[in-house]
Amino acid sequence: MPAAFKTCPGCQTVWCMREDLLGDPSVELIGFQVDITNPFGGLFLFNHGCGDTLAIGAVAFLDLADCPVNAPRLLGTDGCEGHCLHRSDLDPCRASCECAYVREVLQIVRRWPKRQNPVASGQ
Repeated sequence: MPAAFKTCPGCQTVWCMREDLLGDPSVELIGFQVDITNPFGGLFLFNHGCGDTLAIGAVAFLDLADCPVNAPRLLGTDGCEGHCLHRSDLDPCRASCECAYVREVLQIVRRWPKRQNPVASGQ
């Protein structure tokens, strides 16, 4: 049996696939926690309707956006718009940076269509 995509640590709700979690109306994207040493090591942060927060590794969302292969790291330089430095900043970024894919994924997740009913707690 394949592992679940994510289980809520608070209420034990199980999302079998990423699409289940993203489409759940009781799940809200609240931010991204950057890993300044690894552009793919950050965490996407979501609030669940039970009141708990879910942290999901960036690698779980890599296929949603084009990842720059040889883009320079601009984090902390004059070319950086600073979005990644603020966990709750969900805005897109215009910089051509190795971290830019995160901003693209944030926009895709924000626009993800929500189902009418949430996933039942404990399932």
